[in-house]
Amino acid sequence: MVLKMSIAEPLKKLVSCVILDLDGTLLHTDGIVSDVLRAYLGKSSELLSEINPIFSNQWCNIKALPGANRLIKHLSGHRVPIALASNSPRENIETKISFHQGWKESFLVIIGGDEVTSAKPSPEIFLEAAKRLNIEPSSCLVIEDSLPGVTAGKAAGMQVVVVPSQPKQSHIYTSADEVINSLLDLHPEKWGLPPFKDWINDTLPIEPWQIGGPVIKGFGRGSKVLGIPTANLSTEQFSTLLSEHPSGVYFGWAGLPNRGVFKMVMSIGWNPYFNNAEKTIEPWLLHDFDEDFYGEELHLIIVGYIRPEANFPSLESLIEKIHEDRKIAEEALDLPMYSKFKDDPYLKISTCLRGGARASINQDEETKHWRSSRARRQL
Repeated sequence: MVLKMSIAEPLKKLVSCVILDLDGTLLHTDGIVSDVLRAYLGKSSELLSEINPIFSNQWCNIKALPGANRLIKHLSGHRVPIALASNSPRENIETKISFHQGWKESFLVIIGGDEVTSAKPSPEIFLEAAKRLNIEPSSCLVIEDSLPGVTAGKAAGMQVVVVPSQPKQSHIYTSADEVINSLLDLHPEKWGLPPFKDWINDTLPIEPWQIGGPVIKGFGRGSKVLGIPTANLSTEQFSTLLSEHPSGVYFGWAGLPNRGVFKMVMSIGWNPYFNNAEKTIEPWLLHDFDEDFYGEELHLIIVGYIRPEANFPSLESLIEKIHEDRKIAEEALDLPMYSKFKDDPYLKISTCLRGGARASINQDEETKHWRSSRARRQL
């Protein structure tokens, strides 16, 4: 096993503290907001006054975005001063982060939008954070997800890394010092901060997650254009789940109950080279099959991350990178920390098709297993 730091790149600028935004940067707030607003579509404006209490009742359900816990733990563990600066009212901030163990204690400074005169895009909240940290603004690194946040950070004279919360919008953040796909792709050493040391053989272990469904016909480009047959899944039932995971290349195990368990590498996202209109999931089962298996039930356990989505200058360079991803995934899945998931019962749950429609032999038991196995891994 080879431990590997994040990819070494030239130092951009030496910073001594990090100021983080909350909603959309550390927390997946968009899903909760959409759910609440959807419930009120078509209702009279008088009822809108009821929305705020409903939001408050939902704060406990907001999940940390991938990489958020890792980043906070890493910075606080290395005694890097970190602050939280959000346009949300201070009371809401305190409530939201109270559901995430260790967060409140990690921030030396927490500032809400109701504690300053002007909200972002004004630089006031970031300047106040630097003042309370007793650090010069030019020595601060801001991590944001929105254009107003980026504007505020640059106006404060700080370095800004943006993690766009809206897909396919990287091009609008021209004033940011760096645009990254997700917090998983942040390299602190580029800013003179301690590097992550959790990459293993070019892979990043993540909290395992599961997805499954019948194999469908995709765009027809996997085998025909790329020479790489993918076993596509419909995203209709999984839009919420996929919104919680950044686009990129992942790997893990794939189970076809009537065929066996296989190594798998997959892409999630919009595939910039082909410019997909919607976020897709395209697993490549690393096995030579004699026949297609459209309609068969496919269960996936995703255990690691390889890289963010990227565009390529040519089809040949894209294909070369995909085969490089395959090699990385195949070798990594032999490591005990990844190979142990090959025996997860979720990969072998039997399903059948009745009358042309998918029917689980025991869907309730499948759901129970999914929840219990995930809960065990979180203990």
